[in-house]
Amino acid sequence: QLQLVQSGGGLVQPGGSLRLSCTGSGFTLDYYALGWFRQAPGKEREGVSCISRSGGSTNYANSVKGRFTISRDNAKNTVYLQMDSLKPEDTAVYYCAVHSYCSGPVDYWGQGTQVTVSS
Repeated sequence: QLQLVQSGGGLVQPGGSLRLSCTGSGFTLDYYALGWFRQAPGKEREGVSCISRSGGSTNYANSVKGRFTISRDNAKNTVYLQMDSLKPEDTAVYYCAVHSYCSGPVDYWGQGTQVTVSS
């Protein structure tokens, strides 16, 4: 069974950091671009970041640029999202995703993990 298994997330104070992980199970992530999305209450799901198959190209939403870093470790079949200088407006459910290419349709979704930024 093909799955994306997420870990990380939780409650953090403003200005704090968290790292999200997403590991492929049943398939190899090497052949895919990998992305992170988020959905806040009452809002549509939005793209946060994406990394190309080679890892040589990344992109970020303007709202997280300079604070979030996406990376991948193909040996571990895992993609990461390092989130620093977190703000209350970053509060959302975060989802990892697999695409054939960044900006393309999503082929698989992770189960989602809650990130709450609050004092």
